[in-house]
Amino acid sequence: MASTKICAFDELEPNEAVKVEIDGVPIVVVRDAAGDVFAIGDTCTHGDISLSEGFVEDDTVECWAHGSKFSLKTGKPLNLPAYEPVPVFKVALIDGDVYIDPSVIVPV
Repeated sequence: MASTKICAFDELEPNEAVKVEIDGVPIVVVRDAAGDVFAIGDTCTHGDISLSEGFVEDDTVECWAHGSKFSLKTGKPLNLPAYEPVPVFKVALIDGDVYIDPSVIVPV
């Protein structure tokens, strides 16, 4: 599967989560305060809740329902009740645009 253009880099607000879906795969995209862009699975592994509705802090996104925080770098939960990681997808910045390939899961 090829990478899909999600948006222009400038359209992503720092520390805001944006939900996208590519070929049926729900993904949360975050631009952190340093300007790095991350893409992880959008579904909390504890409660089947959209992580894009949660809170971004530093390099984590927190599920609003039960408070599990997931690393934007590794997808791993940093606290309970979640204990399974979410997938982390490869992000490419090309000519000022953000591209994601949902078939390429970044090894952690």
